[in-house]
Amino acid sequence: MFENLKNVIEQVGKDEGIDKKLLIEALEDAMLTVARKHFGFARDIEAHYNDKSGEIELHEFKMVVKDLFDDEIEISLDEAHKIDPDAQEGDSMGFKVDAHELGRIAAQSAKQVIIQKVREAKKDIVFKEYIGRKGEVVTGIVRKVERGDIIVDLGRTEAIIPRREQIQSEIYKPGDRIQGVITEVHDIARGPQVVISRADEEYLIKLFSMEVPEIYEGIVSIKAAAREPGIRAKIAVTSKDSDVDPVGACVGMKGSRVQSVVSNLRGEKIDIVPWDQDPIRFVCNAIAPAEVSRIRMNETAKAMELIVQDDQLSLAIGKKGQNVRLASRLSGWRLDIISENEILRRAEGGQVPLRLIPGVGEANSEVLKGLGFETAQNLLDAEDDKLSALPGFSPEQIREIKNKVLLYTEERAKTLSTLKNHYRHDVASMELIDSLDNRHLELIKIPGIGLRLIRHLRLSGIETLEDLLKSTTEDLGSKLALTDDEASLILTTAKNFVEKRNGMSVEEKLKNMKALEQSILDDSLDEQPEQEVAAGS
Repeated sequence: MFENLKNVIEQVGKDEGIDKKLLIEALEDAMLTVARKHFGFARDIEAHYNDKSGEIELHEFKMVVKDLFDDEIEISLDEAHKIDPDAQEGDSMGFKVDAHELGRIAAQSAKQVIIQKVREAKKDIVFKEYIGRKGEVVTGIVRKVERGDIIVDLGRTEAIIPRREQIQSEIYKPGDRIQGVITEVHDIARGPQVVISRADEEYLIKLFSMEVPEIYEGIVSIKAAAREPGIRAKIAVTSKDSDVDPVGACVGMKGSRVQSVVSNLRGEKIDIVPWDQDPIRFVCNAIAPAEVSRIRMNETAKAMELIVQDDQLSLAIGKKGQNVRLASRLSGWRLDIISENEILRRAEGGQVPLRLIPGVGEANSEVLKGLGFETAQNLLDAEDDKLSALPGFSPEQIREIKNKVLLYTEERAKTLSTLKNHYRHDVASMELIDSLDNRHLELIKIPGIGLRLIRHLRLSGIETLEDLLKSTTEDLGSKLALTDDEASLILTTAKNFVEKRNGMSVEEKLKNMKALEQSILDDSLDEQPEQEVAAGS
């Protein structure tokens, strides 16, 4: 089996893609291993391939000595002279060994060694090939499914798609074609293990690179991607050329490009948003299609609180939190979505002490505080059965107090909501609104008094409606730099407002809520909005 190997070496090298030198080394190692087992490990034997004869030749070397001690590794000087008259003591003399002496069992052993060497060489070749192909999209044939993992034939080797890297809604059977991106290549004992993924963000990016020439050419780039495989994904794109719209390039004519990617992902919905270096603008783009009113940012914690209108809340959060979760992963910021109503409730809402609510009375508020109802929210959260059983109050009295509390909190919430909606693009005004307490909201309900005047009143030490009513025309005009006519008009309007409010029933107050909202928006003394830095502007 060791004769005329030249053709065999060339054929195997061609079929298996193995370098000729590696095959020759494997044959030499195999021959040497068998020879040492047969003749003994003490003997100095070498194996060399003879390219001309196409044979593996064995040579044994012995040391020339004067006095022979071990004939397996030594040859006497007299015997050496018979072979080579010029031989001297200390020389190493080589002899060709007849390979046919090794026998059939030895030949089989050599065959196993050769097979092992060829297998190792093939494994090394395949590993080096695929380790350099990480991130490349490949297509193969499904061979079998084992415990949820898909085994794929790539031709040169087999690959695996673990369950975690699959799109859960997809089902494959043997013989189906399947595509994915190479994410890992492991060098294990039985051969290289190529791991393919259909769920990785890199696969989504590669698909767009294949479909969009502008990405392949480097004009458009995908800066970030986030996926919930098979359901929804978001990618952020930007362009080096101002004349090239990155979103439009990825969408394609009539959506042809993005639809091609969607089809490959079995209907996965894909949102393409413009990337922006400004994190606030980028987050607003990422949370689309919801619109953000304003953002509170904590750079240290890399977190943002997105405040949206009530009708945008479910859109911003998405089904089972999907939209905000993807936007958070896409942007790299922790995102919390809060509605305007929630902000109002947090800012003040039901946390107002009962003693400050008109109509409850000091005595009633003290008794209710002792019973565990200190704030409006405490009272509103309590069950009717529990309230009806409160000692010292009849059911009618409790109902009346609760109605007054409810009316007050609703009026306050609507007032703040109207203000914040009107000034949502003015950061300075929004900060001022957040700092308003009950006293200031009483002032701002007066027609003609807006945020600008509230700011000046506070700076002048006028914090309450009572403080304003105690002021004289001259004093008010001096503090606010107003003419006497302007100061007089404010005081007269405030007095008329108080008189009208005190004589108004609960039903009349509710009826006039819309008028109150409009008066705030039409405030003639209101300031113009400052520089617009609203979210998404």
